[in-house]
Amino acid sequence: MNRQAQAAVMFLVGAALLHAGMTDLYLRYVKAGLQPLILAAGAVLIVAALATAWYEWRSRTRTHATADDAHDDAQAHDHTGAHGPAHPEPRISWLLVLPLLALILVAPPALGSYSAVRAGTALQQPYGYMKLPKSDPIPLNLVDYAGRAVYDHGRSFGGRSVRITGFVALDKSGAAYLVRMALNCCAADAQPVKVALTGKIPPVLQPDAWLQVTGTYTARVTHDPVNNGPIPYLTVTRAKPVPAPSDPYDESWNN
Repeated sequence: MNRQAQAAVMFLVGAALLHAGMTDLYLRYVKAGLQPLILAAGAVLIVAALATAWYEWRSRTRTHATADDAHDDAQAHDHTGAHGPAHPEPRISWLLVLPLLALILVAPPALGSYSAVRAGTALQQPYGYMKLPKSDPIPLNLVDYAGRAVYDHGRSFGGRSVRITGFVALDKSGAAYLVRMALNCCAADAQPVKVALTGKIPPVLQPDAWLQVTGTYTARVTHDPVNNGPIPYLTVTRAKPVPAPSDPYDESWNN
């Protein structure tokens, strides 16, 4: 690629980053806290692309203004300088544009049940527990419920019901789990946190469907067959389908 083409690709990459950062698209790749860095990277790439294009245009303008008419064609086609005609850039280099087109045209789906059942639960013991609201049911994120159920043995619930949201995953035996994918930085390191369901489970469950589940704590705990990690149960009293959230990943597990 010549410099004009490089500048064009750089500009498109920067524009794609700005587009992703100003919409919910970036949440498919990284955690929400990295949005300012995504926007800054996009702005830097666009400025660099414009500067490259301006520098190249200025350089060509100066060359044509000072060269003799007899050397105009040679200088336009000979970028190697007094070493004969330049070799054309290999066309295969334009394949570098394909990942850019994928970023612009195709929004990847969030990791779901396929990844969840093939990875062990990533539940970690929290450093502490925030005070819960006095409402009944208690609105909780799934990771918070799992941590309190396993490591606090449900004491902070005070006998009240809880309400959590996640997507459905079914293991080989048909056991139902409610799952959120937790991440440290980006989707590449996402790992599942699972809550097993018992009680009034809907008779038909579709993997990857999002459910809002209301239920009560139970001391029952199973172990993930992948990594032997603890998976708490929730006794379901009510469940209803809900739309997938704009941010499908959970970031609370490492806060």
